[in-house]
Amino acid sequence: MTTSPPRTRVAPAPAVAHRVADRLLALVGDPGTATVPYRIDWAGPVDLPLHSEQAVQAACGIMGVHGRAAGRPTPLAVDYAGTVAGVLAAQGVCAALLGRAAGADVARVRTSVSQAALFSVSQYLAAATAEGDEDDPPPAATRREAPTEAGHRLFVSADGVPFELEALDAERWLGFWQRLGAPADALRAGWRPFQQRFATATCLLPHTLHRAAGAAPYAAIRTAAAQAGADVLSVCADPRGGTAPPAWRLTALGHATAGAAREAARTPPGSGRPPLAGLRVVESTRRVQGPLAGHVLRLLGAEVVRIEPPGGDPMRGMPPMAGPTSARFRALNDGKQVVEADLTTDRGRRTVRELVAGADVFLHNWAPGKAARLALDAADLSALRPGLVHAWASGWGDALGQAPPVGTDFLVQAHSGLAAAVRPAHLPPAPSLMTLTDVLGGLLSAQAVLAGLLARDRTGRGQRADSSLLSAAALVPRPRQRVRWGPWETPPATADGHLWVGETARAHPEQLGRVIGADAARCPDAAAARLRAGTSTEWAARFAAAGLTALPVGTDLARLAADPRLTAAVRRDAYARPLAPWEFL
Repeated sequence: MTTSPPRTRVAPAPAVAHRVADRLLALVGDPGTATVPYRIDWAGPVDLPLHSEQAVQAACGIMGVHGRAAGRPTPLAVDYAGTVAGVLAAQGVCAALLGRAAGADVARVRTSVSQAALFSVSQYLAAATAEGDEDDPPPAATRREAPTEAGHRLFVSADGVPFELEALDAERWLGFWQRLGAPADALRAGWRPFQQRFATATCLLPHTLHRAAGAAPYAAIRTAAAQAGADVLSVCADPRGGTAPPAWRLTALGHATAGAAREAARTPPGSGRPPLAGLRVVESTRRVQGPLAGHVLRLLGAEVVRIEPPGGDPMRGMPPMAGPTSARFRALNDGKQVVEADLTTDRGRRTVRELVAGADVFLHNWAPGKAARLALDAADLSALRPGLVHAWASGWGDALGQAPPVGTDFLVQAHSGLAAAVRPAHLPPAPSLMTLTDVLGGLLSAQAVLAGLLARDRTGRGQRADSSLLSAAALVPRPRQRVRWGPWETPPATADGHLWVGETARAHPEQLGRVIGADAARCPDAAAARLRAGTSTEWAARFAAAGLTALPVGTDLARLAADPRLTAAVRRDAYARPLAPWEFL
């Protein structure tokens, strides 16, 4: 009996993206948001047949970046691109409402999961397409671990506690490992890949460091970290984590002041102008989360003034370079005005206050307590500028007390349960080395600013808008139990790359086997091996002829940026970057 190929079904709307957008808009609490219809597509301007989260991850770079630590493209086991798309949609609705209040004619908003995915790999895309080269890796002084299916390898203590380490400078790194008795050559060889893991999404360390960690109980490891000024956190094995904080918190500042909402002279956005045109943002931020929040507000039309230390942000010099400036830095900061100020001096702090006196928003991601020590906290600046939205993009918010660990991406993934959720059940929990919470945290901070601006318009009072990496991690929907994958969830290798096999093909292994010419249900490894006989494009065409979906996986980001099917979503000059991910119609 001949079985006919399964019919291709019409893809449902991105349900996760819509749920996230609706959740955030409910938190905004402005009835006007209901008057701005939004639409979230799968592909948007990307000319590819994308109808699911995994298809988008495969085509738009997420599988490639997340999979670097494993040496092969690997899906995130959560709807990360859909979550990002939901935040983008909520941002678009709030920005449209602010634009309307200033006289703009905006009827509706549109974005897509594909644009969200491309936006989430912006820094990696910029680095892959810059003219300059990455730093040459140092010669290997010791034997390093090789990539495995498990990806990022956690440290595990002698008493079996898996933990994530953070050390923001070489002195802390050395101090920690010296206290654990690790050999000096391993410390030297390990520092650079550890330091660069935020940029490269890989971290292959000498085996001797893992042995040193495995020889000490977790209590001794915590003591060594505290003495060295480093931070360690055990990895939560529950994908749901603990109590989820709200995405952001708004706190009204000062008293209602007539005209406070429109104190700054704002030119109404005209036809074709972005909705935040005429608003001014002052930011003092570093790394990814804070700069990305300012970048989003600039893309939405705000004027952004960036405060940097004398001589400029050191990240400007991080290879690869796009012209005289780091491509990664440019991906988050192009288009911003720059004012240099030494915040440790009275003159530098006075410069900040002078800038804020003419601003609508002040945005920072300083360590806890720093704003108060500098007398630049919400109460200080709102007294100077009634109606100001004072935004703090933190690591932990108030979740871990007055002296929390340093708030960086991988520690937050480890503590929040996201590290357990992003991997299937047959692999140990571990953070993705793609900066998931940094990107989502920056987007969420920008959304908190938009919510604060709307609250200012409604009440005439300034707002403090607090968000965190932890609240961003909590936004990603998780199952109660870690997901279980079949043999075709991870893209198999082909002659020239990897092939993502669509949901229908995975659900009908007999049809998949007919395309490949092997029994995909009983012998998935043998069937997967046959794929090496053809290119990814050739196999995708064969699957399509059988009524099944398969896609080449985008692992080469430079090639991805040059793909003509992405022309409407990506701009390429000195480096490639996604175009603004909203359409205001």
